[in-house]
Amino acid sequence: MDKQPLSGLEILEKFKDGIFPVPTMAVTIPMKIMAVDKGSIEFKAVASDKHLNPMGGVHGGFAATVLDSATGTAVHTMLDPGESYGTIDLNVKMLRPVPRGIELRAKGKVIHMSRRLGISDATLTGNDGKIYAHATSTCMILRKEKTSNITAFKSQEIRTQALLKAPAAVKSIAASNQRHI
Repeated sequence: MDKQPLSGLEILEKFKDGIFPVPTMAVTIPMKIMAVDKGSIEFKAVASDKHLNPMGGVHGGFAATVLDSATGTAVHTMLDPGESYGTIDLNVKMLRPVPRGIELRAKGKVIHMSRRLGISDATLTGNDGKIYAHATSTCMILRKEKTSNITAFKSQEIRTQALLKAPAAVKSIAASNQRHI
C-alpha cells in the first residue's frame, strides 16, 4: 500500500492496526505502538538478552532507540501527506538501569512545531510509574514544495533561459535588476 497520500498520523495508525508491516527497527528493538493521536504516541517495549552491553546490563542504546522512536513519531503525527522528518538532535538521560523481560512504556509528545523544526520529548517508564529514561528531540521537517514556490522557480528558470538568448546589453540590465529583487 502506498504511504504517500497519507498523513503521518494515518500512517502510524496503520502500523498500530497491523495494516502496514512494522518497520525493521521495531523488530531489532521490540516495540509496538499502543496508542497514537495527533502530537502524541505510546509504545511498549521489552529488552531481552539480545540487548546487553559487555557488562551484562541492558545497553543504553535500547532506551535511546525506543525514545528516539517515540519522540520522532510524535512529530510524525503532525505531518501532512508526503512530508517527512529526521532527528537532528536527541538528548537522553538515563535515570536507572533498564530491566530485561519487563514491559516498559515510552510516551512521546510534541512540545513545539514550526515550519522547519519539531521539538518533542518522551519518557520510558515501568508499569509501576518509575521513570527509566527521558529524552528531548529536535526533528528537521521536510515539507512538501508549495505550488507557489514551484511556480516561482519555474518563472526564474524561464527568465534565466531568456537571458541566455538575449543580447549582451539586455543581459547586463537584467543582471542588475536581479540583484535588487
